[in-house]
Amino acid sequence: MRDMDRERGKLEQQEKKLIADIKKMAKANQINACKIMAKDLVRTRRYIQKFYQMRTQLQAVSLRIQTLKGTQQMADAMKGVTKAMRSMNKQINLPGIQKIMMEFEKESEMMDMKEEMMNDAIDDVMEEEEDEEESDQIVNQVLDEIGINLDQSLADTPQNKLGAKAAAAPEEPMLADDAALQARLDNLRRE
Repeated sequence: MRDMDRERGKLEQQEKKLIADIKKMAKANQINACKIMAKDLVRTRRYIQKFYQMRTQLQAVSLRIQTLKGTQQMADAMKGVTKAMRSMNKQINLPGIQKIMMEFEKESEMMDMKEEMMNDAIDDVMEEEEDEEESDQIVNQVLDEIGINLDQSLADTPQNKLGAKAAAAPEEPMLADDAALQARLDNLRRE
């Protein structure tokens, strides 16, 4: 490729020289010499064009060769991977692995059950009345913050079962919103 580029460069220099010579001869009224040089110039330009075409073709061939090399390397790599996979498939004992996984699952379930039993036992031993009182205190604090009094709400709940009829008239007069809610509750109980 470099040799071709060098030759093309020489031809381009020769082309420039011929153009300068043609101009000189034209100024000197040497028309026959100009015609001969012009033919030479045309041939030189064709050769330059052929060098460009040949260079392009050589680059295309070089690209094809590189592509083939890459394909061959990929095929070699796939061959190696195939051998490795075949070797691993021969070594894998699928029934043995399934048995191991079933045993693992069984032992894991047993361990989970034992852990749950231990946690329940520890919770029973460690649970104190203070914890329950503290829990109730936190719940009441949260309910107070959002405006709900647990004792009042529990007192307002009906004491009869869902199938039984509600009391005829409540002791306190209901607000419009409370009355609407009570009516919806009564409808639900009837269904």
